[in-house]
Amino acid sequence: MASAGLTSAAAKKAGYDIRVVDYNLGWVAGASLHADGYEGQARMVVDATRGVILGVTFVGQDVSELIHAATIAIVGEVPIHRLWHAVPAYPTMNEVWLRLLEEYGRPSARAHSPSGQSATSDA
Repeated sequence: MASAGLTSAAAKKAGYDIRVVDYNLGWVAGASLHADGYEGQARMVVDATRGVILGVTFVGQDVSELIHAATIAIVGEVPIHRLWHAVPAYPTMNEVWLRLLEEYGRPSARAHSPSGQSATSDA
C-alpha cells in the first residue's frame, strides 16, 4: 500500500466537500505486463470545490512506483483540468492516472477557457 495526502475520512473530518474516485488497478493495460492476474485498487480524493486532489491511495504489488506523481499533484495543488495534459506512458501502471481522470470526468472547455466561452460558441 502507498498513499499521499488525505484519506476520504480525514478530508471529510477536515470539512472538505469531497468526491471519491475508485479504479481497479488490474484493469490498466500495464497491469498485464506487471503480473498475470494483477490485483489492486486506486482511490483518488478530490476537493470538489477547488478541483484539486487531496489524497491518493494505491493498494497492490509495487504501487510505490505510483506515489511520486500523486505527491506532486497534491503538494502543487495542480487542478484536475491541468492534469489532463500530463499524459502517462502506455502501457504502464501509471496509466491509472488517465483512468482516474476519466472516472472523475473531463471538465468542459467552457469552464476553463479565458473568455468563459466554448470554442464552438457563436457568441
